Amino acid sequence: MDLVEQTLSGDEISALAERIDRPIVLVGMMGVGKTTVGRKLAQVLHLAFVDADEAIEEAAQMTIPEMFEQHGEAEFRDGERRVIARLIGEAGNKPKVIATGGGAFCNDSTRQLILDRAISVWLDSDVDTLVERTSRKDNRPLLKQGDPREILGRLRAEREPFYSQAAIKVVSGNAPHSVTVAQIIKDISAWL
Repeated sequence: MDLVEQTLSGDEISALAERIDRPIVLVGMMGVGKTTVGRKLAQVLHLAFVDADEAIEEAAQMTIPEMFEQHGEAEFRDGERRVIARLIGEAGNKPKVIATGGGAFCNDSTRQLILDRAISVWLDSDVDTLVERTSRKDNRPLLKQGDPREILGRLRAEREPFYSQAAIKVVSGNAPHSVTVAQIIKDISAWL
C-alpha cells in the first residue's frame, strides 16, 4: 500500500499488528468509507475484515432495506447489536477489523461493548462528502425519507456526541483512502 508503506516500514507495520490485541471497530456516518477503508486497513495489518452490515444480512437472510421495510428500524438495530456482539466476541476477541453501520455506535450497549472490548475508530467526513458518496448507491433506507443533504446533516449532528466517544478520530476526506488508512495506523500506534 503506497502511502502506508511510505509512512511505516513493513517491520513497523508487523510490530504494530503484533501489539493489536482486540478488534479494530470503525464507526461513523453512512458514506464515510468504513467498509472501503476497513478492507484496506485489514489488508495492511494482515487481519481479517468483516462488514457488520453484510454479516447482518447473512444472519437475517434479507437485505438491510428489506429489514427496515418489513420490521422497522428498532428491530433492525436490535439484530445489529446482537451481530456486532457476536463479531467482537468470536475467537476470544481475536484481532480483526470490523466496519459497522452508521447507527450502530448510537446504541448504548453496542457502544459500551465496542469501547470496552475493541479499538474504536471514528471516521468523520463533512456533509458534502457524505452526500457525494451516498449518492453512488440507492441502498440507504434512511435517505429515502426526504432530502439526503438535510437527513445526513441532521443525523451527523445527532450522532456526533456518540461518535465522539470513540478512542480515535480520523477525518476521511477527499484524499485517497490510503491517506485515511495511514492516519488510522499512526493513531492506533500512538493509542496502544
